[in-house]
Amino acid sequence: MTQAPADAPLTADEIAALFTAADGGFLCARWGRPVAPVVFGLDDATLTVFRAALIAPFTHARQPLTDTDPDTGANLMIFAVREWAELDGIPDLDRLTGMAGLLDRLAAEDADRYRLLRFDGAGAIRACLTFLRLGGALAQAHPAQLAESVAVNALLSWARPVTPSAPLAALIRAAYDPLLPACARDASHALRLAARL
Repeated sequence: MTQAPADAPLTADEIAALFTAADGGFLCARWGRPVAPVVFGLDDATLTVFRAALIAPFTHARQPLTDTDPDTGANLMIFAVREWAELDGIPDLDRLTGMAGLLDRLAAEDADRYRLLRFDGAGAIRACLTFLRLGGALAQAHPAQLAESVAVNALLSWARPVTPSAPLAALIRAAYDPLLPACARDASHALRLAARL
């Protein structure tokens, strides 16, 4: 059996799998408001590279960026730490995430990253919190590659983490077609996305 080229467009089934959770629920949501990013924990030189690379995927998707969200100030918050214990220094972390014991959970799982999405009343993304542990497997990651990965994973409600690629970039741009809804919970939405690739 021949395999499709790595940069071949995704099929409807492949797209559906990207947004289908372990319980079988389908959710494909995009941002419903301009994104106001803020990054904590990086030095100035790294931050300059990181921010430039972070912006590119949003620009490609035609998703507006802004300096300030009227409700929360920043709505894409990225926290970079060497080890998860440093998150203890964030005031009201449990209230910010709405999850008690997140720090202990991340440490127990030896995780390198964690993404948390919040949604508005229509189901569109209204906020994203991303936590990165740079003392483990991500220690050698280039800031630009890391930023691209953060942006790609924040742009849509993937059921599990994804790795940036040309087919995913095309899918993201299709999902941001203004003729499509900002939130879809029926797997047939994958057919509409595939038709735009």
